[in-house]
Amino acid sequence: MTKKLKKIPRLLSDEQAEHFLETADLSEYDLSGFKRVHFEFEPKSLAVSVRLPENLYASVKKKAAKEGIKTQRFIRRALERAVS
Repeated sequence: MTKKLKKIPRLLSDEQAEHFLETADLSEYDLSGFKRVHFEFEPKSLAVSVRLPENLYASVKKKAAKEGIKTQRFIRRALERAVS
């Protein structure tokens, strides 16, 4: 018999989230709806203009939308990966 997993409660503050994480056994909760997120902490201090073929930009925009992120974030991430 499969154990039914609990739903994550709605947490309305950082304090509630911290308390939940400190006290809960996450193996008892359904985490299947979670999505990976990436936080950007470094300030953006330089604007760059790049000319692209329309079809390349359309492909980038479509791929970013599929991943659920903004187009500029998608391009920054691609650049970060290229130089790391």
